[in-house]
Amino acid sequence: MSLVEMSGLNVQLGGQTVLHHVDFSIDPGEIVTIVGPNGSGKSTLLRAIIGAVEPSAGAVTCKPGLRIGYVPQKLHIDPTLPMTVRRFLDLPQRVDDEAARDALDEAGAGALSGRQMSGLSGGQFQRVLLARALLSKPELLILDEATQGLDQPGSAAFYQKIAEVRDHLGCAVLMVSHELHVVMAASDRVVCLNGHVCCQGEPEHVASAPEYRALFGTGTGGALALYRHEHHHSHDHDHDHGHEAAE
Repeated sequence: MSLVEMSGLNVQLGGQTVLHHVDFSIDPGEIVTIVGPNGSGKSTLLRAIIGAVEPSAGAVTCKPGLRIGYVPQKLHIDPTLPMTVRRFLDLPQRVDDEAARDALDEAGAGALSGRQMSGLSGGQFQRVLLARALLSKPELLILDEATQGLDQPGSAAFYQKIAEVRDHLGCAVLMVSHELHVVMAASDRVVCLNGHVCCQGEPEHVASAPEYRALFGTGTGGALALYRHEHHHSHDHDHDHGHEAAE
């Protein structure tokens, strides 16, 4: 069965309809990316899945006992607060050393355990947030604009890591992103949202769909082709970047 299924979902916030008639599902092991303009309801969709907003109509059905790992958009930590990466993983509840080590290794942050959170680069910080989300051994990993603030090679390296995590752990991944070219290459399925599902399917299908082009213009299909070409020729670069992120 699906991990999550939405049928006829409507959500109202402050008297405004943010999502209407959304039918959407996630199956085990697939990487699904939601794209859409600002205000299109992307974060609201995620919040409906984790139970943080109530539908005004329709239903969200999750597999019983579904374990969800959540990587937030950004997390502010007081830079004057001394806190190691290992200590951070103990919030809000303590985890044993083996679980912490496994999660950090899985996220490509194994060398960072004793480092201060305030001294991490953007890419390192995101990998630590990913490790924290992996502590629950999730069946569904949810990322909300998780690469905001990273440069393009940093984003590409992070999405490559997400694909590796999916392959190794077998979890499904649901991402919200505005980085169309990077996300397209990393996804099994792309869902274009603008208050409702405009179109969805494999990345190439969505990139050429008129509904998608109406929202994002015609240049994005070219960006997809360009990214795939670059990606094909840049494994050495990704490898270097990944090594640097782990130091």
